[in-house]
Amino acid sequence: MISAIRYRPEIRAFLMSVAACVVLIIGMGYGRFAFTGVMPVMLQEHILSLTAGNFAASANYAGYLLGALLLTKARPGDARYLCFGSVIVTLLCIAVLAWLRLPAAIITVRGIAGICSAVSLISASLWLLQHMKHTNGAPLMYAGVGLGIFISAEFISLGKFMALSSQAIWIVCAVSAAVFFLIIFRLINSPPDLLASYSTQVRSGSKYVPCTRTAAYRLLAVYGLSGFGYIITATYLPLFLSGSLAGIDPVQVWAVFGLAAVPSCFFWHRLVQTKGYRVSFMLNLFIQAIGVILPAFSHSLIFCLASALLVGFTFMGTVTIAIPEARRLATAVSFNMIAAMTAVYGIGQIAGPLAAGALYSATGSFNPSLIAAASSLAVAGIIIMLDTSNKSLAEENIL
Repeated sequence: MISAIRYRPEIRAFLMSVAACVVLIIGMGYGRFAFTGVMPVMLQEHILSLTAGNFAASANYAGYLLGALLLTKARPGDARYLCFGSVIVTLLCIAVLAWLRLPAAIITVRGIAGICSAVSLISASLWLLQHMKHTNGAPLMYAGVGLGIFISAEFISLGKFMALSSQAIWIVCAVSAAVFFLIIFRLINSPPDLLASYSTQVRSGSKYVPCTRTAAYRLLAVYGLSGFGYIITATYLPLFLSGSLAGIDPVQVWAVFGLAAVPSCFFWHRLVQTKGYRVSFMLNLFIQAIGVILPAFSHSLIFCLASALLVGFTFMGTVTIAIPEARRLATAVSFNMIAAMTAVYGIGQIAGPLAAGALYSATGSFNPSLIAAASSLAVAGIIIMLDTSNKSLAEENIL
């Protein structure tokens, strides 16, 4: 276990970011997205049917929505306890999947894991940004989502290479995630004044852009469409590639998806600062739409890798771009804008797997669901493109 007290202020700040990053590696990368890599194995072993897998995915996203809404009034002082609780329950959810064979029980556990994913994201953000007051560490923290996808995918691929059962793969995931948690355990317990001697320059605000109710509702619509647009690829990428990539484990393509997300938080945050909200968001959504639709044209390696790279590099960018804008527009509406954003994004994520399952049952192919997902992202991009009233983002940014 690492302690940050004996290090210089810059190293302390870096270690605090790493600790928050690990919370998201476990809570989001493992707890939320490892199921994407293991589900094809569970289908092959007839532990789950495709319908049950769809319900398990949707239960996880519904749990995420519930967890986010439950924590809308969480306090920074509670953040470290929430981090510990969410990680420990996530580890238990991963481990218990090694013994469950009833679809209803698996679906229930995936719902609980979804709640923990939301708690991990919110509590890690509260802990690093407000409790520890280290706002510049946010890009590294949010990179933990993609890093967790990549690391868990590599362990899953190793398990498949060794011909392990899905139960054994879940145990490997639980053990590896627990090791990460033990490494940063003491860092999460760091006193809030640990970084008192660490200071950075704060960027001043940019050109003022009026806040309007119309702009708030427009952003809610765009965010809901983007939630539906990315989640089908994020849920089914290894599944609809199974059997189409000779000699290559589809989970490795999923690992590329996660790896591409790691630098995306840094890139899109910087692009908004230099090019503005509107241009950055349009580019993000249109690139994401292209990435989603590519496998519908071909399951060749180059198309699959391009899809993983493009969607992986943009889906966390969507969050990076949209959430600061939502905070800016909060004064224009009478409800909690961040809670509403979480709700519409969650609804889109819940609807995605259900729509994919229905379309697959009707057509025997994932292509219609990919077309629907890409279309929703394209529509979201067009909505932003037509919004000529907002050509720059005030640089109030959570990152």
